[in-house]
Amino acid sequence: MAETVTPETVTTEAATADPRGPRRRWRKRAGLVATPLVVAGVTTGIILGVPRLRDTHPAAATSSVPVSTAQIVRTDLTNTSQVNGSLSYLGSSTLVNETQGTAYTWLPQPGASVRRGQKLYEVDGAPVPLFYGSRPEWRALSPGVTPGADIRQLDANLIALGYGAGLTVSDYYTGSTAYAVELWQTAEGLPVTGTVPLGQIAYAPGSLRVTAVTPNLGAAPQPGAPVLTATSTVPVVTAALPVTQEYLVKSGDQVTVTMPDGVTTTPGLVTSVSSVATSGSGGSGGPSDGSSPGSGGGSASGQVTATVQMTVRLTHPTAAGNLDQAPVTVNIVTAQARAVLAVPINALVALAGGGYAVEVVDGAIRHLVAVRTGLFSSSLVEVSGAGLAPGTPVEVPSS
Repeated sequence: MAETVTPETVTTEAATADPRGPRRRWRKRAGLVATPLVVAGVTTGIILGVPRLRDTHPAAATSSVPVSTAQIVRTDLTNTSQVNGSLSYLGSSTLVNETQGTAYTWLPQPGASVRRGQKLYEVDGAPVPLFYGSRPEWRALSPGVTPGADIRQLDANLIALGYGAGLTVSDYYTGSTAYAVELWQTAEGLPVTGTVPLGQIAYAPGSLRVTAVTPNLGAAPQPGAPVLTATSTVPVVTAALPVTQEYLVKSGDQVTVTMPDGVTTTPGLVTSVSSVATSGSGGSGGPSDGSSPGSGGGSASGQVTATVQMTVRLTHPTAAGNLDQAPVTVNIVTAQARAVLAVPINALVALAGGGYAVEVVDGAIRHLVAVRTGLFSSSLVEVSGAGLAPGTPVEVPSS
């Protein structure tokens, strides 16, 4: 009659006889079959991580499997799913010229970044600086003009640039506004008038990254004609998220982004997930925990899959470097276990009566401890069982 391997029988053998003799008997393999594990509905093809089946029938012609030990660790386990995305910059706008002149005497290069107060372009040697605001310049400003939000916008910029001592933001072009304008014009080498002619300033909601310049250097400025197109300087990632994975993320969630080199990663924050689905060929890289490629994101055969647009803002914008557009991968957490005990997957032993155990090594004595498995992640698996603690050595195959 075949023996049934239990923690009790193994412990008795190891304690009463030479450990190497009895262990050879129940370690023999009648024939090991690598069977995929099904974990939380995801089939994970495990190669080195197949639990070792204990065969209680000795085989004279077989030899012991080389073994080693690994320590139980307390760690965080995470499974992720990968979605293909594209790195770009938030927003897009076209700026038009409103100043009269003979020629454009300086123009920015595509890729240049322009912040508040810096020169955006130049007409007849006079710089046209960038100020921040949502309202485009549409009239000349001077004392006595009709109150308006454009004056408030001007005041806010003068204060931000350090010229607004004693100036209060308001809809009125006051004497304090005129004085602040004079200080600014003096610093910029402009005619000091205390008034702002139409076209002397260009407004945009924030700092700009120039994407294209319309006129050529030396061309005659035309009021109302486009000068350049630009985006914000905020790098973002947009990705087509399969609707089957939409439940995994929401606005405010943390993700990681793998940069175009395929190695560098940087944290990001989901800023929006569209509520409108569109159809297109699969755009997902699939889960990174070993499940079949493209699961939930279209098939390799080009099957049409409904997706929603997900936007991710990089936590560290400088991670984008000088890239204007580039393919990236967004890594979404699908399952997570924090501060759990974990062992290498190949430390699991499949018991004859069902369930799993790990073989704890205590000097020359080895004994099986039944465990309950949790999250499988990469090469580790979450375990819990009587007497298990971080640092406890368990047996694993040495190759």
